[in-house]
Amino acid sequence: MPSLPLLKILTMSGIGSRRRLADAIKQSRVAVNGEVVADFRYPVDTEKDRVAIDGRPIKLGVEQPVYLMLNKPRGVISTVRDERGRRTVIDCLPQKYRSLRLYPVGRLDKDSTGLLLLTNDGELTHKLTHPSFEHEKEYLVQISAKLKSSEKQRLERGIELEDGRTHPAVVKEVPSLPPFSYSITIHEGKKRQVRRMFDSIGHPTLSLKRIRMENLTLGDLGEGKSRELSIQGVRALLRGSKH
Repeated sequence: MPSLPLLKILTMSGIGSRRRLADAIKQSRVAVNGEVVADFRYPVDTEKDRVAIDGRPIKLGVEQPVYLMLNKPRGVISTVRDERGRRTVIDCLPQKYRSLRLYPVGRLDKDSTGLLLLTNDGELTHKLTHPSFEHEKEYLVQISAKLKSSEKQRLERGIELEDGRTHPAVVKEVPSLPPFSYSITIHEGKKRQVRRMFDSIGHPTLSLKRIRMENLTLGDLGEGKSRELSIQGVRALLRGSKH
């Protein structure tokens, strides 16, 4: 294999997300052949060079990319491990996937359910989570009352939250999908964004379920179940990307 940029070769090795590995390089925690390297593009030869993070050698190589779609149950944490011993998304996977270094793409909070991707492809994770890509995400929302026309319009125009104004959203009634009342499509990924949007107009969210990311839909995948995506499925997911 010819020399590849340091960040790319670390990402391809499946040892963490692109963002975490970039942070490690910026924090001077990565060394190549014993010398600290702070350049993302530093050329690395996987056959000759030795790379370490925090002094621990990294096995360089290209793992076979794996892409899983999980229907996350309520109460499960969107992380690979939890110091408090709570159930994580890794615990939901079939045994054959648990030893792979898979990471969730973005997060769903503990009480939310639905579509979550897990992969060892750091480049894909970056493309799906970086704010500049603005991928569509659709959620089903359960609230206790019907939205007034003015409240629906506020959601659609954008809500001023403490970390900035949300982009315009699409809000629809879904009478045929009880207990859910509405669907909302957003383009950002602010923390607990949909819950905070509904809270801001006086309608606390009782249940929240993500059913779509771009062209990838949850479909009839059972809660707590997962399925592996083909490369065609991944391409369909990225098809709506602005980049």
